[in-house]
Amino acid sequence: MIKSMTGYGKSDALIEGRQMQVEIRTVNHRYLDLSLRLPGVLLPLEGEIKKKVSEKFSRGRVDVTIRIDRDSGLSNGAKYELNLPAIRNYQALLVQIKEELQLEDEITLPMIAAFKDAIVMSEQTGEADSIWPQLEGVLDAAIGSVLEMREKEGTALYEDLINRLDLMKTILEDIGARAPAIVREYQKRLTERVKELTESLEVDEMRLSQEVAIMAERSDITEEVVRFNSHINQFKELLQSAEAIGRKVDFLIQEMNREINTIGSKSGDAVISGYVIEIKSELGKLREQVQNIE
Repeated sequence: MIKSMTGYGKSDALIEGRQMQVEIRTVNHRYLDLSLRLPGVLLPLEGEIKKKVSEKFSRGRVDVTIRIDRDSGLSNGAKYELNLPAIRNYQALLVQIKEELQLEDEITLPMIAAFKDAIVMSEQTGEADSIWPQLEGVLDAAIGSVLEMREKEGTALYEDLINRLDLMKTILEDIGARAPAIVREYQKRLTERVKELTESLEVDEMRLSQEVAIMAERSDITEEVVRFNSHINQFKELLQSAEAIGRKVDFLIQEMNREINTIGSKSGDAVISGYVIEIKSELGKLREQVQNIE
């Protein structure tokens, strides 16, 4: 069953006297775009966290935030250091603000030190390694919550997509039923027009039949209708797949658009043109929905 790329999950636990919380948000994106926000003490685990998250998600923007409650004992025995790149950036921005607004205020140490992440915890690989086994469980729980939500969203998406595909199939049947009438109506109009122009002269029925046959061949949309139906069936099969199918169904929608445009141009019929507009409207809605399929 398909999965949505929209999801949210959160989990927390008390690890070695420290309250830790993992929060994951996912939204649609063409590829997998993973972003981590970690406290300094966990930076040595960035590779492990990325690896675990990447194993569970194939598409979408995934934002992972891990927080540690500083009041829960984390600071005991911890070492801190200056985040010099951030400090320099903050200082440069303050200077720019001062020059732009022509301010006389001085840039002070308390002002810079008050910025977030100006002073950070030193990376302590040994401590991070000792935390990882328990933190991994919290991360797994948050990932599980996200996947559960994405599956529920996927179920709702599936039902909507199936309904739209069935509607388009019904409209295609109407198009197929209308197609033979186009030739008959053309033959009738052509016969009446020829009689008007020739008045009492004898009509060449053979020539008339040839003209009708040429028109029938040019306006024949059987192949396009068959291919469109085939695309619908393929679409439904993909929706049953457990794999990531977002790019595949997006390609199918492009092909369906191509077929319905050809049907509209070849038929030259007002009734079928109305049906074509209906299908193109549904394809537009379909495209919007599949942008959120993993």
